Amino acid sequence: MGAVEVRTMAAVNQGEKLKKVKAAIAGSARLRALWVCSNIVAIDRLCINDHGPTHVRIVMDIALKLLDLLHKAGVKLGVADHGLGYEDAQVVVALGSALHDVGHAVHRDDHELFSLVWAVGMLDQLLAGVYEEPTKTVVTAEVLHAIWAHQAEVRPLTVEAGVLKVADALDMEKGRARVPFRVGKPTIHSVSALAIDKVQLRPGTEKPVHIHVRMTNSAGIFQLDNLLKEKLNTSGLREYIEVSAEIEGEEKKIIERYDLA
Repeated sequence: MGAVEVRTMAAVNQGEKLKKVKAAIAGSARLRALWVCSNIVAIDRLCINDHGPTHVRIVMDIALKLLDLLHKAGVKLGVADHGLGYEDAQVVVALGSALHDVGHAVHRDDHELFSLVWAVGMLDQLLAGVYEEPTKTVVTAEVLHAIWAHQAEVRPLTVEAGVLKVADALDMEKGRARVPFRVGKPTIHSVSALAIDKVQLRPGTEKPVHIHVRMTNSAGIFQLDNLLKEKLNTSGLREYIEVSAEIEGEEKKIIERYDLA
């Protein structure tokens, strides 16, 4: 997998629970197979951007950093309703990131529902040795909520679920749309995605989180106004996040010519 390009002010401290869960994720042959199947459906059959291991790694990295910034700002985490803490929230976010798109192995349509089906059968194993009952069931429920709520029209009821939703939208850096751009005709979706250069996360000046997007072409505004804006506004985290974007240097041309079919 390629290196994650998201930049932050500091690295996230990983608790022991998160380390164990990450090891379980890395060691799951079933999960790796689902990521492969998801990419076959997404890339080979539908000609859209990838939804496999690279997407998972990027989303998990972004989500954990978002969670860290919000936690440091004193924002109440969803797991606190169950008497759990930040390390448990990290586990929820990591597992939600790993499992949120595995439903693509079945179909793109209703993939969030299919992701729940796969996740229910896998979370007991992925959480083995980390939690005992009833905490294991509590964490499982929180992960399932995050998976379900990452779809645009569903309102997350926890910070962890909102974090996953925003992180999913922030996988938009350069090259992330090159598969549909190469194999099909250019669209505003693929062209605007190619215009995104870097996504940077840092503490905000007026809000806990500042997301700064560097673009090479103004077409990137479409990604922000149609993808990020929608997910952010329905994430439950809008009051905690500020967003800015700019073109650095000379604006670059993305396509030479477009013919209407």
